[in-house]
Amino acid sequence: MHRREGVSIDAPLVLAGDELNLESVQIDSVDVVDADRDVSPDELTIRNLPESVAFEVTVTTILSPETNTKLMGLYRTNGVYCTQCESEGFRRMTYFYDRPDAMCVYTVTIIADKEDTPVLLSNGNFLGVGGYDEGRHFAAWYDPHPKPSYLFALVGGDLGVIEDKFTTMSGKDVVLKIFVEHGKESRASYAMDALKRSMKWDEEKFGREYDLDIFQIVAVSDFNMGAMENKGLNVFNDKYVLADPETATDADYANIERIIAHEYFHNWTGNRITCRDWFQLCLKEGLTVYRDHEFSADERSRSVIRIDEIRTLKLIQFPEDAGPLAHPVRPDTYKEINNFYTATVYEKGSEVCRMIRTILGAEDFRKGMDLYFQRHDGDAATIEDFVACFAEVSGRDFSQFSLWYDQAGTPSVTVSTSWDESSSSFKVELEQALAPTPGQSKKEVMHIPLYYALIGEDGENYDIAPEGSDDSEVLHLTKRKQTFEFKGLKSRPVLSINRGLSAPINVYMEQSNEDLAHIARNDTDGVAQWQALQDLATRVLIDGTKAVQDGGAASADDQLIDAYKAIAGNADLEPAFKAQALMLPSEADIAREIGKNIDPDAIETAISTVKDAIAAALADICETFIADMKTDGEFDPGAEPAGKRALSSVALSYLSRSDGNASRAAEAYKAANNMTEQSSALQILTSQYPDASETEDALQDFKSKFTDNPLVMDKWLALQAKMPGDSALAKVKALLEDDAYDASNPNRIRSLIGTFAGGNATGFNRTDGKGYDLLADQILAIDPKNPQVAARLLTTMRSWRNLEPVRQAAAKAALEKISSNDKLSTDISDIVERTLAE
Repeated sequence: MHRREGVSIDAPLVLAGDELNLESVQIDSVDVVDADRDVSPDELTIRNLPESVAFEVTVTTILSPETNTKLMGLYRTNGVYCTQCESEGFRRMTYFYDRPDAMCVYTVTIIADKEDTPVLLSNGNFLGVGGYDEGRHFAAWYDPHPKPSYLFALVGGDLGVIEDKFTTMSGKDVVLKIFVEHGKESRASYAMDALKRSMKWDEEKFGREYDLDIFQIVAVSDFNMGAMENKGLNVFNDKYVLADPETATDADYANIERIIAHEYFHNWTGNRITCRDWFQLCLKEGLTVYRDHEFSADERSRSVIRIDEIRTLKLIQFPEDAGPLAHPVRPDTYKEINNFYTATVYEKGSEVCRMIRTILGAEDFRKGMDLYFQRHDGDAATIEDFVACFAEVSGRDFSQFSLWYDQAGTPSVTVSTSWDESSSSFKVELEQALAPTPGQSKKEVMHIPLYYALIGEDGENYDIAPEGSDDSEVLHLTKRKQTFEFKGLKSRPVLSINRGLSAPINVYMEQSNEDLAHIARNDTDGVAQWQALQDLATRVLIDGTKAVQDGGAASADDQLIDAYKAIAGNADLEPAFKAQALMLPSEADIAREIGKNIDPDAIETAISTVKDAIAAALADICETFIADMKTDGEFDPGAEPAGKRALSSVALSYLSRSDGNASRAAEAYKAANNMTEQSSALQILTSQYPDASETEDALQDFKSKFTDNPLVMDKWLALQAKMPGDSALAKVKALLEDDAYDASNPNRIRSLIGTFAGGNATGFNRTDGKGYDLLADQILAIDPKNPQVAARLLTTMRSWRNLEPVRQAAAKAALEKISSNDKLSTDISDIVERTLAE
């Protein structure tokens, strides 16, 4: 320890802990007497420190990794010792300055039983290994780069490994290792390939070269998150490392590719430059999500990847922004930091970075990133440090834009247009608003960049800027109300605005169905085409839902059907895009747009009605898709064959629906030779024909084949947890007792309970409240063992006030049941208090 200049000689040393058992503490190898120390499981205070500037503190604690069910700090999973230190896990191992701006150089020596724990790993470069005493050995590691304690990692166990190497742009060879449980080595090869592609991409796109001699990944089966970017030693949930065609879907491969990249990219955006405090969490997470999004877009289809991103943002982050858990991208207060690893910090944080790039353009954005890396390498930085780099290279004032970091909620932009035939003038009037959110009653006007296009009657996308501007791509809304005028047009154009979701906002625009269909056919931006289809379908489904709630019947819309036919028949569109475009908005999408008095059963009825109509209209072309989209030969997880399988799956879903029975999907299940097609057919069976004998037969067959593979059984659990209707509750209760379910494993919990609560609108939101009761009981059972996992489950109740009155009352009762428990963790008490707050 080094005393800072100006600190009083009699200032005590105060170190954080968490449920620690102290054995001894020494200063310069001398025991600290009881009179000079105050010890509790959560804090160590030492007084009467040496007058010297530097002194050595030795702390010995006794840990029990085997009983550490919180999976924070040092724990043991399947015989493997493992650490998870972000955000405050290091203090569960020893008393320390456990904060992100306390950056140190670490030398680590690990001593363990040689036979039981042959592999000993930590951060940085390997110094050596040797015998220690009878039956034990040691390994030593040195990380030359200062880092905060949350990036510390240690792994010890008996593991298999695959090895490779990567040559950096400066010619340096880096050893790459991925450690997995024995027998699973072959399933880590795709992860290794993704790692090498990530390293090359970061050099090419951001000029970032890896900085150690070795980069290692360890896959473990018990992990609270997806992965952790510990410097030089990433620890992963094995779900995001292990894959082969027989056990992993195309979505699994894409997630592995993305998350491997995300954690690697943290080496610079998170590790070399970390955050000053946890309020700056989005500085590393939002930026790194933006980087992994760009990587995926370059590796796959940019428009399809962007559609996936928008779906996730609107499914998770928009409801978060609209509910009691709303908070800014940079929170200004927190009770439990683990509860702020949210879609707002990650996904909306990424969108803020994307908007900076939109405002500046590619060249100045890269200059700003280069300056950020150069200026702040080795720093614990802030949002202000980050934004200042872009302001400096571009000469722009980002003070108004920075409100995106500090104001919670999803802005809305109301759009109106007018056409003057006599002057060939087209006016676009924009007005922005931002509703109050918890703790923020007043909002300031924001800078909202909106990609736009004007589309002529003939389908031409005009290259034209508004009067007073030379920007023909982006409208910059910087006032409460603004009008943009376009002159010299041949005829009234159709406005396509917020293309590609250039800003994470809600757009309200009186636009005819004909105009939406025109955008879907003619916009040169694929994401805008998809969004126009979604908007058109959403209108139809909202009208259908209201009709059902009023005692009537839902119906399809001819223009929507024609738009779907046009997309399906367009030979110029890639299969992956067609697969996305031909899927209707989900129940969650419609519930979000309706906003209040939500009846999940009515929404499901409306969606089912429209799906039936689309299935009938597209039957012939879907038969063609099934024949044309076959992927012969060895399984290839690449973007093109994955897109074909996705389109084939959508076609099978519609055909199975139009058949009116389970036969076609059951045959597809039997004929499948890879997990993508097999799980797709099973999903169709469980969602469309949950009570059919073919569905039960397929479920039993699936379990018999994969009962020894927990990751595959997660799919089995999740598919059944999503089975629609009132029978879902009994199914979930039965699965809680099934040998495939492990109540101590986060992946199993998320697959069953998380899917039921977050992905089964009709089964979970029962009018009798029994779905909410089951969730409450599970949360109360999980909370004492793993508060983080329990708290994530509880966030599925964030939109309870939007339900119709009967369900709303039942949901409130379940939340109050949780709230009344007097032994809640900080994680759960924080979430339930905010969720119930008026």
